[in-house]
Amino acid sequence: MMHETIRVPEADFDPDSPDEQPVAALQSLIQRLEYEVDALHLNSFSQADALALGLLLIELATQRNLPVAIDIRRNSHILFHVSLPGATPDNDIWIQRKSSTTERYAEPSLLVGLKGRLGGGRLEDNGWFDQTRFASHGGAFPIYVKDTGHVATATVSGLPQKADHDLVVEALTTFRGLSR
Repeated sequence: MMHETIRVPEADFDPDSPDEQPVAALQSLIQRLEYEVDALHLNSFSQADALALGLLLIELATQRNLPVAIDIRRNSHILFHVSLPGATPDNDIWIQRKSSTTERYAEPSLLVGLKGRLGGGRLEDNGWFDQTRFASHGGAFPIYVKDTGHVATATVSGLPQKADHDLVVEALTTFRGLSR
């Protein structure tokens, strides 16, 4: 009698979980985020584009009744900012810290945090990581322009960090398709 091997799909890595998780799941999520960064380069990005992307994020969030704050900035220049019903002043603090992380490292804030977990621990456990200025939690994503580099940061705050990240990526993916 031949036995069929039953394969259980590997669980996704949950950056909010305090539990021990498989390193392979962490590495898989890191690879996914690196792919997203490479795939989401735009041809250009203006203040009008920031408004269009911000309005797209509002549309996605309001359709799903999400209690989020949304921010798009070029360094300290805020190009777009809104606080939807249910968002709190704390979301603005998280936006500032997550955006600062993405601006500093030119990578999604979630990716910075996940890379900090390779080898165990968390980035926040290092004394040199200033948690009053930076947050390595998901939700801030760099906006790259081809042949230019990182020109702005789009950030969402109010959901679990992976959901914040995924909402920004969904909007950027749609925006990129519209702007071609």
